Amino acid sequence: MKILAIIPARGGSKGVPGKNIKLLGGKPLLAYTSEITLKSKYLTNVIVSTDDERIVEVAEKLGIEVPFIRPALLAADDTPTVEVIIHALKWYKERSIFFDAVCILQATCPFRTVDFLDQAIEKFIEKNTDSLVSVLKVPHVYNPHWTFKIDEEGNLKNAAGDNEIITRRQELPIAYHRDGSIYITKSEVLLQQHSLYGKSTAFIESDPEFYVNIDTIDDWKKAEEITSHKLK
Repeated sequence: MKILAIIPARGGSKGVPGKNIKLLGGKPLLAYTSEITLKSKYLTNVIVSTDDERIVEVAEKLGIEVPFIRPALLAADDTPTVEVIIHALKWYKERSIFFDAVCILQATCPFRTVDFLDQAIEKFIEKNTDSLVSVLKVPHVYNPHWTFKIDEEGNLKNAAGDNEIITRRQELPIAYHRDGSIYITKSEVLLQQHSLYGKSTAFIESDPEFYVNIDTIDDWKKAEEITSHKLK
């Protein structure tokens, strides 16, 4: 299976300015993701999709290809990730280069390992689903069976649609949320359905001890704490 790994890394971060190339533990944040992609057994090509020349320079020093500069209209705060991925696939298609699937790896999740990445790809291939995402368990207090939305009368209504509320934590079904660390999707699903998920989605559970998705200064501080712990 030919798999294209894409590390999306635009330059206009607001929560943590310049975060993709900001130094964490003495090296650019981008380096953590770059290093594992280069060690993976399954990735055919690895690229960075960016609009920022500074990120291009760092990525190339790390040994990651930057085959094009992402158009500005695909580098806004509200640009859907799927559009960034489709842009890359179409760029390759115009050059008669095709991939079976795309693996999206956000630089903002720096602490995944190459073993975890390869396990995710192996499971995706084995399950033959349209997609695979990495997940974390939802804490029981936020379980959808214990959450509510407001109905037409302005009263609380169980968000999961239960007629009776589950009263015991032990009886709650396990729920997961996507954590943003790994997305793998078949190319045909991306191009034909404009979806990261398709009709069937497998999953792999991340290690919560070393998980962070950096979006704010507090997230960055947590990443620094994890880095300090890992370096001891």
